[in-house]
This record gives sequence, C-alpha cells and structure tokens, in this order.
Amino acid sequence: MTYAALSVAILFTILAAAVRAAGASLVRTPRAEALHAAAEGNERAATVAALLDDRPRLQPALGMVHSLLLVLAVLLGTWAFSAIYSGWQLLGACIGLAAFAVFIGDIVPREAGRRRPATLAYRFSGLLRAGVTLGDAAADLVQDEDEDEAAIENPDDPDGDHAEEVELISSVLEFTDTIVREVMVPRPDMITVPGDADAEKARTVVVDEGRSRIPVTGEGTDDILGILYARELLDHSAGASRTCAQLMRQAYFVPETKRVSDLLREMQANRVHMAIVIDEFGGTAGLVTIEDLIEELVGEIADEYDVEEPMITPLADDAYLIDARLAIDDLEDLLGVDLPDAEWDTVGGLVLGLAGRIPREGESFEYDGRMFTAERVQGRRISRVRVSS
Repeated sequence: MTYAALSVAILFTILAAAVRAAGASLVRTPRAEALHAAAEGNERAATVAALLDDRPRLQPALGMVHSLLLVLAVLLGTWAFSAIYSGWQLLGACIGLAAFAVFIGDIVPREAGRRRPATLAYRFSGLLRAGVTLGDAAADLVQDEDEDEAAIENPDDPDGDHAEEVELISSVLEFTDTIVREVMVPRPDMITVPGDADAEKARTVVVDEGRSRIPVTGEGTDDILGILYARELLDHSAGASRTCAQLMRQAYFVPETKRVSDLLREMQANRVHMAIVIDEFGGTAGLVTIEDLIEELVGEIADEYDVEEPMITPLADDAYLIDARLAIDDLEDLLGVDLPDAEWDTVGGLVLGLAGRIPREGESFEYDGRMFTAERVQGRRISRVRVSS
C-alpha cells in the first residue's frame, strides 16, 4: 500500500508537470499562428485557437489543476513516508519530496513550455482542454487572483480618499508581470551615433537631442558597440579628434522577454542607467533606461525639457488620437474592450495587422465596431492612430 501511494504521488507529479508545461506553452502561442495551422488541417491547433479565444480564464483554471495535483502528490508522498520513516528521517524525506515536486512538477516544465510554445501546446491540446474544464469548475469554489485584483481596483471607498494608493498597488501588481519589450524605446526611435564619428559631432547630437547617454553603432543599429556618456564629451582632456568608439563605455544587453522588475533590480545593483534590448535572434530590438522602468511603476515623469506629444489626446465624438507606441493593454483600459494583445503589443502593431501591409496615411480599418485610422505614417512606421466609434 505504501509503495502504491508513492507510485500515485509520482504519477500526480508527472501530470502536474504536463499541465505546467502545456499551460506555459499555451499562453505564449500566438492565436494567429494557431489559426493558420488550423487552416492547414491541424486539428490540435484548432483546439488551441479555441482555448485562446478566452485567455483570461486559462491561467486561473490551469493553475488550479496544477496546484491541486502537486498538493495531492505531496500529501500522498508524506503519508507513505510516515509509514517508513520517523523523526528527523521523516522530516528530511518530506523536504526532499517537496523539493522534487516543485522542481519536477513546476520549474522544469515551465521552462520547457516557454522554450517550445506552439509545439507543446499542440501536443497537449487534449490535456489543456480537460484541464481548463476542470479548473473552471474548481475555481468557482475559491477566490482567485482576478477577484483579489478586482477588490483592489474597486475598494469600499466612496469618497475616493485612497485612489492614489489603490492606483499604486495596481501598478505594482502589473509591474511584476510586465516584460522589457512592453516599455522599451523601439529601435526605429533610438538616437544613435556612429563609432567613427568625432567628439564634436557627438556633442552636437547630445545638445540637439537633449540626451545624457547615446548608443554607439558600428555597421548599423544591430551592431551596438557601446554607450557614449555626455560627460565624457565635456571632459576637457578628450580632444575633438577622438572618435565616439574611443570615448564610449561598455553596453549592457538584456533580452526583450526579461521582466522589468528583475531588470530594475539588476540596473540598480550594477549602477547601469541604460540597457540595449535584444531580440531572440540577437538583433537590436530597442533600448530601455532606468527612468522608463520607474515610470512604468509610478507613472510619467516629465521635466521642463519634455515636449513630446501626449500618448492619448481626446477628440470630439468619443474619438482619440493615440501614439502608435501605446500598449494594447492601455488601449483596452481606455476603451473598455478586449483586443487581440497576443498578436500585437502596440496600437501601431494592431493597425499593421489589420492592414496586412504598410497602410497609407489616412487609411482606416474596422475592428470590433471601431475605426482605426493611420493618422500619421512616416516611411514604414505608423506614428499616430485615430480611434473612433
């Protein structure tokens, strides 16, 4: 009986690992990719696409099933060990069991799911469907994370005395889930100087653009050599004949999928103020400063030199003029609608997706009863979008 219980505990741990890997892969699979595979006859991809239609319920449901399986595995294992060991031996066995359950049932499969999203999602499509169904039923019996956040966003405070505190708490909750790609300055908006440029040219760029740090490039934006600090240019010992490559400092590179909360701690510990963001292919995706990260937490920090257009400008007839870099999540909050944020991160990306090409300036596209107009197009980039009912 004891060994049977241990066998069942191991089985539950394996099932928990499968659910964890499947869930991690599912939430990272673009719905557009699943729909494309389904159109080519992949039935499992069709199941995945159907599940992705209702993203908000996926993580609570699968998380419920995963947690339940791990708890059952640990309880069964503990009961079995109690019949074999006692005292300190029992304590050591239970600690080892818990570590095994967490490592094999959570950490390893989570990383596997992140590395091979679509492949594992399709392979475990049946398990995912069953897990979501069971998790939905179990979630009705407990208070989930969404209810906790709803309580924070809608406190019993009719006078609004704690509105600022509530907003800050909500920002902290969102901050822990935000990745660098969502807050970075994209590559087309980066101000750079070539490595072979002389110090005088760099001074001109620093003054004209109002920057204290500028990336130095080699053969192109994908070839970031380092970071040039404005104070290095003001050093009287650095003659105008010296090049930017001779004056620059080493750049700090981070992946675009890194969590901003982790990056903020790293930048504080290493005393780094600017990081170059790279994509999965090693190319430059953009840059991020410590100010960008702090603004994500506490809101926009403006000074007397900031003259940028606002991200959102209200217009007549319930319309808005929006910076194309605005995150889809922020647009959803503004309009009170659900948009396909799995496929695109920004409003500009959404318009590009609706158009299927580079839109012409003034061209409009309809989605979910709203019109998205490419108000300003600069080359191949959309910079401003008009959203109207």
